[in-house]
Amino acid sequence: MAHKFILRDFTNIKTPTRLFDIVDNYEQNYPSQNIALAGKQTGQWEYYSPREYQEYMNNISYALMALGIQAGDKVALIASNRPEWNMLDMGIMQIGAVTVPVYPTVSENDYKYILEHSEAKVVFMEGADVMKKINAVKADLPKDLKHFYTFIDRKEYPYFSQFIDLGKNNQNPEELQKRKDAVKSSDLASIVYTSGTTGVPKGVMLSHNNFISQLMSLRTTPSAWSTRSLSFLPLCHVYERMLVFLYQYLGMSVYYVQNLGTIAENIKEVNPTMMSAVPRVLEKFYDKIYDNGKKLTGFSKKLFYWSIEVAKQYKIEACDRTFFYNIKCAIARKLVLNKIVAAIGGDFDIVVSGSAAIPSHLVSFFSAIGMPVFEGYGLTETSPVIAVSAREKFSREAGTVGFPLPGVEIKIAENGEVMCKGQNVMMGYYKSQELTDEVIDKDGWFHTGDLGKFTDRGQLVLTGRIKALFKTAFGKYVNPQTLESAFGVSPFIENIVVFGENQKFPAAIINPNFEFLKTWCGTHGIEYTTPAEMVKNKDIIARFKREVDKYNLQFGDTEQIKKFDLVADEWSIGNGVLTPTLKVKRNVVKQLYKDNLEKLFA
Repeated sequence: MAHKFILRDFTNIKTPTRLFDIVDNYEQNYPSQNIALAGKQTGQWEYYSPREYQEYMNNISYALMALGIQAGDKVALIASNRPEWNMLDMGIMQIGAVTVPVYPTVSENDYKYILEHSEAKVVFMEGADVMKKINAVKADLPKDLKHFYTFIDRKEYPYFSQFIDLGKNNQNPEELQKRKDAVKSSDLASIVYTSGTTGVPKGVMLSHNNFISQLMSLRTTPSAWSTRSLSFLPLCHVYERMLVFLYQYLGMSVYYVQNLGTIAENIKEVNPTMMSAVPRVLEKFYDKIYDNGKKLTGFSKKLFYWSIEVAKQYKIEACDRTFFYNIKCAIARKLVLNKIVAAIGGDFDIVVSGSAAIPSHLVSFFSAIGMPVFEGYGLTETSPVIAVSAREKFSREAGTVGFPLPGVEIKIAENGEVMCKGQNVMMGYYKSQELTDEVIDKDGWFHTGDLGKFTDRGQLVLTGRIKALFKTAFGKYVNPQTLESAFGVSPFIENIVVFGENQKFPAAIINPNFEFLKTWCGTHGIEYTTPAEMVKNKDIIARFKREVDKYNLQFGDTEQIKKFDLVADEWSIGNGVLTPTLKVKRNVVKQLYKDNLEKLFA
């Protein structure tokens, strides 16, 4: 596919100092760009040019000023990804107010806590379920929170188009310019409440400069011809939000998927050149590709799976690939892999993977088929990128998260903890100097809580979480995340969580991949009924025992999973077991399956 080339000569591109400068500079930096944002809320793509984007942003600012919102006031945004999200975000920030993004999937108690703790003055909420939860806690919310808006007319609150009309009827360009001029790069732009896997959410304060320092360091990551980005990870998460800022700064069009279930369809429609993902999404892509081979027969089936195995052995660096391998890969691409890429769609320059470690074979496989995976690492508190793969030689290697981002220092503490320092480190936790001092020491080093090490080439490798480590009754330390990563490769396992603190051995709660299990049962003459019945089936338990035994061989005796329990419950964001980036909440699983664990360790 031919690409519309966007000149990215950064000597001629005005550098933003505040995030909303990105929109103001769109037409100056990329005059040929005609699509800034696109969304598909009602079955049809709706497109917004840079000028329309700016008009919406300004009208939002006028409306907020009409409501009396001042610099430093907080505005909560509870919505899934959509163009209006960006319009509101920019419109809030350009008058010096502070955006408080909140996930649409959190509980009533979380809404109450975040809206009260942040002292929000206005709330924008998407969806009937969110409105219902807000209504349930509204009586307990601060009296200063007076303004509630929905995105469509739900017959109860004013809605987005009426809010825009309020702005159009109260335009005050001079006051808006005055407010914009007063915003400094060091000012607070957003408070992001960490969903986390434990405890009460903490409000991470991020400045305009925190984000912009990331844009300056990452601006050469996409190729010059990369013009279309696809977004499906939550904008409430700092990882996706920062990338969308980057897309806009680079003049790329941002297309938002309808929902997680339409990703494959939307890729074919948009043909994106760049997108972000989390390992679980890429695993599901791979699983579906792998399962498609089962429909084949004879030589075609053998050729298909031979090609898959060749792709999984792909080495990122050309010098690491042998002449014989290159011949095999060329054959695999011509006969099978190119057809897989065509079926997926897209025209990928880069796929950025973050939030959790991605299995090495997935990095190799997707890179081999033409979806180069660049792995990165960071936290909300580091806005977020600390390290990332790059295009230079030896800068991208499966199993690592790349080199420290330019301008970010990393050092490994004596206990193995990864620490960093740089302009990316947060301003602190909102209303909690004590918690801030626990993670940012007197020398300015942010303590990540992650364990890591450097390769001989200087790339960062993550080895686990300090708090996740446990010691068995025999005094042996076990890193459960290492076990979980290894066992998670199994097609039988959707999710696995390992426990064993002060116990004689590690044990696991396993959430099976029931879609794969159903297929397996069909080919082995086992009647598949319901998940609840299958996890109790002796044949299924025996098969999982063989699977556990196989992966246990990678570990020493004290680390091996000695017992496990299969659970039938769906683990999702909605029921609170998974974070919005699909990471398992360890403490939630521990509490939910307390009785199961007691029996395993009895």
